Amino acid sequence: MPFNKDKNPFITILSIVLAIVILFYAVRIFSLQVLSREKYSNQISGVTQVTSVLKAPRGEILDCDGRQIAINRDGYDIVFNKQNINLKNINSLIVRLIELCEEQKCEYVDLLPLNKKAPYGFEGEAADEKIISFLNLAGYATAENCFDRFVEKYELDGYSKDMQRKIMGVRYSMDKSSFSLSIPYTFAEDINDSLMLTISETGHSMPGVTVEVTPYRYYPVTDLAPHLIGTTGPIYEEEWENYKEKGYSYNDKVGKSGIEMYAEEALHGIDGEITHTLDKDGNIINSEVTKEPVPGKTVMLTIDKNLQSASQKILKQNIKKLQSQGGSVTGGAVVVMDIKNGGVKASANYPSYDLATLSKNYNKLVSDKNTPLLDRAFKGIYPIGSTIKPAVAIAGLENNKITKSETIYCKRTYTYFGDFQPECMHFHGHIALNTAISKSCNYYFFEVGRRLGIKKLNAYFKDFGLGVATGVEVNDSAGLLTEYDSDSGNTIQVAIGQLNAFTPLQLAVYTSTLANGGTRYKATLIDKVVSADQRETFFKNKSEVLGTVEMSDASLNAVKRGMLSVTEDGTGRAVFASYPIKIGGKTGTSQTDNGADHSVFVSFAPYENPEIVVAVVLEHGSSTFGVTSVAKAVFDQYFFAAKQESDEILPYVVLE
Repeated sequence: MPFNKDKNPFITILSIVLAIVILFYAVRIFSLQVLSREKYSNQISGVTQVTSVLKAPRGEILDCDGRQIAINRDGYDIVFNKQNINLKNINSLIVRLIELCEEQKCEYVDLLPLNKKAPYGFEGEAADEKIISFLNLAGYATAENCFDRFVEKYELDGYSKDMQRKIMGVRYSMDKSSFSLSIPYTFAEDINDSLMLTISETGHSMPGVTVEVTPYRYYPVTDLAPHLIGTTGPIYEEEWENYKEKGYSYNDKVGKSGIEMYAEEALHGIDGEITHTLDKDGNIINSEVTKEPVPGKTVMLTIDKNLQSASQKILKQNIKKLQSQGGSVTGGAVVVMDIKNGGVKASANYPSYDLATLSKNYNKLVSDKNTPLLDRAFKGIYPIGSTIKPAVAIAGLENNKITKSETIYCKRTYTYFGDFQPECMHFHGHIALNTAISKSCNYYFFEVGRRLGIKKLNAYFKDFGLGVATGVEVNDSAGLLTEYDSDSGNTIQVAIGQLNAFTPLQLAVYTSTLANGGTRYKATLIDKVVSADQRETFFKNKSEVLGTVEMSDASLNAVKRGMLSVTEDGTGRAVFASYPIKIGGKTGTSQTDNGADHSVFVSFAPYENPEIVVAVVLEHGSSTFGVTSVAKAVFDQYFFAAKQESDEILPYVVLE
């Protein structure tokens, strides 16, 4: 009988456990000796890695056809990198750089809210609170106390008072920007080529100081629609916490007004990262982009750059011409709107300003009596005179207060109210709707307004977009629409465009609503938002409808025919009588408390199939000839000017 012995299960288990332990240590040894060799070798040799921010370029702003309005250019910044800077000699380094900047007339960053020249008092809103809190001083500390504390904090003894103030301004700015190994500090922004070369050539004697290429905002045409495009600027101290939560760096530039501010979230890119490998002495031995920056999105506007530029020139030239002829006109605005979707194709103001010199001339612009900083097109409110009459006519027809064939006898003086008897500009006799619009008979519309009453009038005004928000992306005014007693003479004044006041933008919305048959679109400046390479669309404007005006085709056609008569044989005939395209329009003059009347004109074209509206206001323009001339020139540009395929890229202009 052969020998047979059963296996011991305990020995089997023990063998398996021993094999697992041996395998674990083998893997661990391989990891330490092979996979992590470089890591531990670096630790032994003193090599370290530091990650810094790699700035993402801001998104571009383009017009409706892709022409450049706000883009980027490369600029040079002086940057401190903490890993290489000798902090023991930081003050002497700062002094050297300040002197170089002053020689080259380049500004450096100084956020300290103390006056830059003696006496060194607090400068700016809540400056005392900011500094006292920063220094952790008692609430009653004076500016002098703060100055002395800065001298002590930053070890500034031995420097002149003037230089102490300059150094502490830089050191304070460094602290506020959270200067660290991972967050470089920008000492000076957008320096000139000469200073760039000087720093680059002497960089070896200033360890930790580098010149870096940074994207900067660049406006190919710096006076193009500045009120709408807006500006960018630094993050203010009171804004920092909000932007910090959104992942911004303290040195980032953000939108401060206009589209730049409204579309900040889209325009702001996502910063990348660059990892520097340093040897034991702090020298960079290798740099690698470990996270690519993502450029901001591209914002495409409804604005037509060529039409915008032409509208600005037309407005300016006509106002200058009127002034040279002894006219009292002081300013004006033009708004061109797409009737079919509410897109603003142009918005011109005069007087205006240039983004290239805005900072330099700001105080002068603020104190200018003609208020060039005011966006007259979107925020200027004006009584609109007889341009209100088409809306009043629609209300009268739709509420059966008049018919298109009914005549009202204009005896010039309106005598319904015993204590208020205004006059029409002319004696018209028996007059029906078409002629009342064409000749702009006040008497006729006094009577229509009285029959309707103020509540009904205001309801229609709101439906047409007058006295209500337009919905446009940038700040605008809702105008002034007031309630009056229906039994008072105020009602009939409202019916001819007095007492209430609206913006040129609202005039464009109102006229568009009328011309397209009653659809009131939200006014808009942004057509779409796309990726930097324009291959992906994140947002597309869908022509939002804010309201409708219920009106029959008969009522609409009757009023539009009256507006056609204005340009063919009425108050606008002097300019448009022989125009090759039929224009529907309405002129208006509105009384002012000071100076000559404002002149107003609203119009749409082509009459048979309207595409655009042009609304014009001239402050103290007196006659209708000036506003109709402006509108005609804008129509010329839109319908007849050669369409340029692209614009020549101009040399960039450094914004002061």
